[in-house]
Amino acid sequence: MKLSIFAVGHKLPEWVAKGCAEYIKRMPRELPLNVVEIKPETRGSKTREQLLSAEKSRLLPVLQGYNRIIVLDERGTDLTTVKLAHRLEDWMREGGDTAFIIGGADGIDDTLKQRANESLRLSSLTLPHALARLMLCEQLYRAVSVVKNHPYHREG
Repeated sequence: MKLSIFAVGHKLPEWVAKGCAEYIKRMPRELPLNVVEIKPETRGSKTREQLLSAEKSRLLPVLQGYNRIIVLDERGTDLTTVKLAHRLEDWMREGGDTAFIIGGADGIDDTLKQRANESLRLSSLTLPHALARLMLCEQLYRAVSVVKNHPYHREG
């Protein structure tokens, strides 16, 4: 099983790329993680719907072959790290690759949200997309550490 994060955005700070690379490197071989940047639509005079539709058209082809699509959304399910670890264990048992989608500045197209298997939120706070990307990488690594009883995650 592999995990992929498809994030709409570009020109992120170097510390984000370095942070993501560190957690990607720590992932076990049997559960590789990668981050793929999806080019955001140029704003210009386009409506929000036009922007989201264009970004959706870039996301759909890269999602082919993924058994599970998870969108990150402020109205998504709020999970603790341990609950995310349990969810990850379930996905591993079920098999198939998992794609996480982080939308651009205007969010994620509604039809893409409806197509997703789940919707998760990282925080009740509004986060910059770069930080959300790094947090998701870290939380996926942390969830794996819980599954494997690695001391990285400490409860209590």
